[in-house]
Amino acid sequence: MMSSSFITASPLPFLFRRRSSGEIRNLASVSSSILPAFGTVIDDGHLQTKKFVVAPYDRRYRGWQTFLVVLVVYSAWASPFELAFKKVATGSLMPVDLVVDAFFAVDIVLTFFVAYLDKSTYLLVLDHKKIASRYVTRYYFAMDVASTVPFQSLHRLFTGHTHNGLVFGILNLLRLWRLRRVSELFKRLEKDTRFSYFWIRYVKLICVTLFAVHSAGCFYYWMATHHKTSDDTWIGTEVHDFEHRSIWLGYTYAIYWATVTLTTVGYGDLHAVNFGEKVFSIFYMLFNIGLFAYLVGNMTNLVVHSAVRTLFMRDSINEIFRYASKNRLPEGLKEQMLAHMQLKFKTAELQQEEVLQDLPKAIRSSIAHHLFRKTIDKTYLFKGISEELTVQLVSEMKAEYFPPKVDIILQNEIPTDFYILVAGALDVLIYKNGTEQFLSNLGSADMVGEFGVFFNIPQPFTVRTKRLSQVIRISHQHFKQMIQPQNEDAKIIITNFTQHLKDLKQEVLQEIPFLPELLEELNTEQGMESNENTHNHEPVNYHGNPTVEGTNKTCAPGPITMRVIIHGHHPNEGDSKGKLIHLPDSIDDLLRLAEKKLEKRGSTVVMADGSVVEELNALRDNDHLFIF
Repeated sequence: MMSSSFITASPLPFLFRRRSSGEIRNLASVSSSILPAFGTVIDDGHLQTKKFVVAPYDRRYRGWQTFLVVLVVYSAWASPFELAFKKVATGSLMPVDLVVDAFFAVDIVLTFFVAYLDKSTYLLVLDHKKIASRYVTRYYFAMDVASTVPFQSLHRLFTGHTHNGLVFGILNLLRLWRLRRVSELFKRLEKDTRFSYFWIRYVKLICVTLFAVHSAGCFYYWMATHHKTSDDTWIGTEVHDFEHRSIWLGYTYAIYWATVTLTTVGYGDLHAVNFGEKVFSIFYMLFNIGLFAYLVGNMTNLVVHSAVRTLFMRDSINEIFRYASKNRLPEGLKEQMLAHMQLKFKTAELQQEEVLQDLPKAIRSSIAHHLFRKTIDKTYLFKGISEELTVQLVSEMKAEYFPPKVDIILQNEIPTDFYILVAGALDVLIYKNGTEQFLSNLGSADMVGEFGVFFNIPQPFTVRTKRLSQVIRISHQHFKQMIQPQNEDAKIIITNFTQHLKDLKQEVLQEIPFLPELLEELNTEQGMESNENTHNHEPVNYHGNPTVEGTNKTCAPGPITMRVIIHGHHPNEGDSKGKLIHLPDSIDDLLRLAEKKLEKRGSTVVMADGSVVEELNALRDNDHLFIF
């Protein structure tokens, strides 16, 4: 007995095969009811359907369906035309109709072997009985057969004479059932990004209009041919004995009337004469109201859709003008707001936040890794860190664009993020004595804002763009959460940061008051450790563990401990800026360090509110301690 795995099969294992080679095809060409996953391709070389079962996504079957659409276009034209002009139905067009019907008959047989997707399980059903049962029990089968059987030819075959009655003309109209294939084709093309959505919709609207005009003209001519008095018809008043004139003459008059009526021009040269024609004209004009509204609505939507972003941008800029004028903002600040808004719209297609936010985090991380990994590797702070931390950092970073002459960081603002420059140029500025002074400029892979984040102090500098710049930003909260469990990476980052501090220009160091003193302490600690290591004849790192032979003997400083600010007086006495120090391990060490820094001995440590400090573990970063 055949295993059930051969009866139904998931399309994913063999329909959509993930690739990493250069054989990836354009997913934009996939436009069917079976939609592939993003990052997958349709692989015709690995189709493993059951014997004598055709996969609905097979390239050859889809080509066959496209060929049938061409035949549908012929059927859509021929069916109303043969109703109006009976001569061609039994004359020159009959052999063509038989050939077309034969192709659709083949398609009916082929449908019994085409697998289908079970919408409840999303598995391809490959069992012949289930495929046949599903097709036969649906109304599709009856309509396909009724629209394919050549009733007029069969009548001629069995009776031996041709019959041009109304019944056969109506039965021929059943071929219009095939138009559903054209509708499905347009749905697929609208989803296919290789083609312009505007032009696909435009062609669809033209086709709908042409079919409406053609059908109305043919039926109107058919009414004239079946009226008891040919001269008492819309065309008989203009063309006498029109039934015996050229077929194309009558067709031209019919299309002319239908077009003039559809466009509501109404010249009056061709108009309804008898009661039946007037009733038909009424319904046709009512239909034209809906059709015209459909056409105008779709065309308006297509045109407006292409300009909606521009309209939204103009509205946003006008809002900025009104806001700046109402609040009397300086001209320079208003220009920065306008430049940022314009850049936001210009770079929207580059950032595509709307697209990225709907993607799974793994895909977003892969995109960020592809775009920014090289920049992270070049940044001084992250050199030498592990691959695990690098991936986490890249995943949490957000890309932003800034126009020229715009402040990214303001001096003395609260530190919330730090930035890495991907492209562009930045100026580091400082406001001093009421004037703006230039300190340095930064280029690709340089970092800004890290001083405020690491020292937990207001940003010491203003950072401004020189030209259009792209930066990546990470929150200091996310950064600390990622660093906490990564002890080895934290040591590397502190080492990199310390080395960067030592390499800073003197004019930059002078703008951060405690920085020279901090560097002096670090140098002193490293010197003491170096002497101790030399005395022991064994290179030791800052934890006291022997280093691996062959590694750098220069010891890296340990992680920066908690920082506090000490004052040499009672909280209620005097007002000093104090000294920023690293909190030692005990209160005795704190008193000795305070004596060294403040040049006077103290015995009591209290907080700003007067509470006595008994345990250092109760303190928090940047607490003010008063020692007296």
